[in-house]
Parts: sequence; structure tokens; C-alpha cells
Amino acid sequence: MKRILIVGCGGAGKTTLSRALGEKLRIPVYHLDRYFWKPGWVEEPKEKFDAVLGELLRRDAWIMDGNYGRTFPERLKYADTVIFLRYSRRVCLCRILKRYLTYRGRTRPDLTEGCSERLNLEFLRYIWTYNRRMLPRMEAYLKEMPEGCALHVFRDPGETGAFLRRLEQ
Repeated sequence: MKRILIVGCGGAGKTTLSRALGEKLRIPVYHLDRYFWKPGWVEEPKEKFDAVLGELLRRDAWIMDGNYGRTFPERLKYADTVIFLRYSRRVCLCRILKRYLTYRGRTRPDLTEGCSERLNLEFLRYIWTYNRRMLPRMEAYLKEMPEGCALHVFRDPGETGAFLRRLEQ
């Protein structure tokens, strides 16, 4: 595992897992939210985001967390491993609420400074409907995985924890 994509619903723990894997495997971690969002939650222009993403993808080793469906097919071309956190909406919603309470009014370490933690109805709706609306898209993308790319699908935090523990052996 040298080029790892981590995807899943907001609140699933993509950032936490990417950090843990980065430490264990000694691979640089790139949080796509940091490249997509500018201070004040302003979107980076697509051309600039794509150019930065292209440069990151050409590196020898990386862990990338984030969905960004528009760029997923391109990222998938470079990946040797995909980790899909396919958790229930209950787990994701609970974690989002915990994250909001932890970082309320502050910027999380995986975001650009000036993007204070926020929680709004649109984001909650995204999480609530992820498994119905976004999951079919993700599954379609994953059918296009290149030969030799490993897929790990974890349906709950226990499975993810077991995976991490196996890496230590």
C-alpha cells in the first residue's frame, strides 16, 4: 500500500484513519478538504484544485482522504488501495455532532485556516441521505478500479480498528 484513497460519508472517520495509516506506514497524508476549501469556506477554482491534485497524484506515495466525486475516477487511476468506510448514517451523524462540539468556532487540523467548524441543515441532509444517494455512485466508480488495486470495505468502526491492528503484526 503506497497510494491509498480513503472515502466514505462525512463523519465516518476518513481523516482519523488517514492519519493513523500515515503514521503506521510512514506515508504522507493529503486531506482534500484542505486543498478544496479556502478561508471562509470559499471553493478553490476547479482548475487550480485539479492542478494541485494532479501534482499530488504523481508522487510516489500518498494517502488521500475525501470524496470529491468529480475527481474520483482520476484519483482511482493512480491508487493501489481504496478504503471505503461504509458506515451507517447513525454512526456518521453521531461523529459529526461530536466533531462539531469539539471544534465549534475553531478550524480542524485537516482544514484550511479560516474554515471554522460548522454544522448546517444541508450537511446533515447529505449525511442522512448518503447511503441512498451517494452510495450507488461510489459503487459504480469502484467497478472501474484498475487491475491490482485492492479494495477494503469496512461497515463499522470495529472492522476498521481490526484492519489497523493487523497492520501492526
